[in-house]
Amino acid sequence: MIVLAILTATSAFLFSVIQTPIYQSTIAVLVQPARTDFGLTQSAKLLLDSYVAFLDTDNAASKVIDELKLDLLPQALRSDVYIASEAQRFLILIEVENQNGDLANDIAHEWAELLVKWRHEENQKMRREDRVTAIILDNPRYELDHPKKGINTAAGGILGIIIGGGIIFILQYLGTGIVHTRQEIERRLNISVLGVIPSHMADRNKLRK
Repeated sequence: MIVLAILTATSAFLFSVIQTPIYQSTIAVLVQPARTDFGLTQSAKLLLDSYVAFLDTDNAASKVIDELKLDLLPQALRSDVYIASEAQRFLILIEVENQNGDLANDIAHEWAELLVKWRHEENQKMRREDRVTAIILDNPRYELDHPKKGINTAAGGILGIIIGGGIIFILQYLGTGIVHTRQEIERRLNISVLGVIPSHMADRNKLRK
């Protein structure tokens, strides 16, 4: 079990080392109604999903690509971006995965800016008391998404222990029907053993054969 645990943990660690690191950047955009009455507040919550729909498009991805001068197709960029709403806190969350953490931050911030600019343009057409503003709460921050060497190594070690335990169990199960000693014969068959072939003679007979 120990040997297998070491082997699988080492393999998991080496596999993590050779993998290309992927970083995830997250940014939150606050959707703030101009007034806090129940009607406008509920309307803002219902509109959150429409804001997600506005951002999660090839058109939005193309604008980000043009602004950052990226050599990507809109569909490829969108596959690395996750956008969701959090109604209880009036938030739009944007998550971006990329091999370059700084670039992931830039993409996330530029995507959030699309919502801020769009809401600003739409607010110009509305009365001040009916406006809904989008505000970026903080600069995006990236962290390593995968591979996580520590977790992978620990999981590999646990897997090795489980496999080793399974092998030991199978060997014990297969060995239950094998008689190894004189005492086991007498106990199982309830008879006395009259004679035993010495081990060195048994080995000699095998050699002759």
